[in-house]
Amino acid sequence: MATPVTTRLYRFGVFEADAALGELRRQGVRIKLNAQPFQVLVLMLERPGELLTREEISRELWPDGTFVDYEHGVNSAVNRIREALGDTAGNPRYVETLARRGYRFVAPVERIGSGTDSPKISESLVSIAQEQTAEAGEGLLSGILASAHELPKTSYIVVQTLFVLLQVMYLSFYVGALGNLTEIEDLLSALPRATEVFMVMIVTAAIMIPVRAFVISLVLFHAPRAREKFLKMWPFLLLSDVLWSLAPFLLLHHINFGLALSCTALLVYSPFAQRALVLMGAGRGDGEASPTAR
Repeated sequence: MATPVTTRLYRFGVFEADAALGELRRQGVRIKLNAQPFQVLVLMLERPGELLTREEISRELWPDGTFVDYEHGVNSAVNRIREALGDTAGNPRYVETLARRGYRFVAPVERIGSGTDSPKISESLVSIAQEQTAEAGEGLLSGILASAHELPKTSYIVVQTLFVLLQVMYLSFYVGALGNLTEIEDLLSALPRATEVFMVMIVTAAIMIPVRAFVISLVLFHAPRAREKFLKMWPFLLLSDVLWSLAPFLLLHHINFGLALSCTALLVYSPFAQRALVLMGAGRGDGEASPTAR
């Protein structure tokens, strides 16, 4: 009987680690990573999503126990890995620090064997495939929208707070509009098909109030696969948000036309900002709460 071939190739995001050759590549381009950090990376890739203690890493790097200050050595190796992957401890996409415990690899990992072996894919890769399907649903915009790897690395607290504030802003639009129907009806009366426009405003506001509440809950409670769920909803939210970018014109009794136009121009960007914030880490799901920086 032929001996099964051991998996030696790992793919995650835009990266590929070849354990047999000791090489890390990004979209086919080799990235310099010394032997010990690469050894730690492979150890993490073999156990994605699992806690890897500093003691376990030190035993792998120094099996004879000759290295005394292993904490510094392990931290240094992990820092080299983060530099190679463009990752940060404050907003990890790949290597997360679990305070006083160790590290875990949080990105989906695809393990590929050779010979007659069929590819072995980690369960978390299913989430990536679904996310890519959601992004494909964005249609013509998918070619120009930023991917997660193209966005800047920012504090989790910052992206989470900004995302929630944007949702609260839209909720205030809907509630404010429904609370001033008489004034808004009078304002819209000068438009052609004013009745239809008025009904569209009422219906969309009534629908979007629970939708925004759901999105806020999705993010605040770190629902599993929150990013994937939001990306599936995003094309619908895009249409709604572009429509409600006209909300400043509902205040023409209180502000002038130029100010309303300026606010509308800013609001057109809002749905794209929300998408970017989610890709940058807002509402991190699958049981991953706010990352703890070492």
